[in-house]
Amino acid sequence: MNTAKERLLKIINEIPEQEVDKILDFAEFLKAKSDKIVSEGLTKAYESSLGFWNNSIDDEVWNDV
Repeated sequence: MNTAKERLLKIINEIPEQEVDKILDFAEFLKAKSDKIVSEGLTKAYESSLGFWNNSIDDEVWNDV
């Protein structure tokens, strides 16, 4: 059975080099989009943890450290 990656590689190997650039541009766009989604998820996780540490009790304890 051919996977999607195998089929894509077969197509890439069969088309002219100048057409491969278009596929590369699109693949890089998809990767950047995926990286942005991951980055946004990490930012949300970071921001949600700030509320836990941002309180007057911890502020007083850490002021003396």
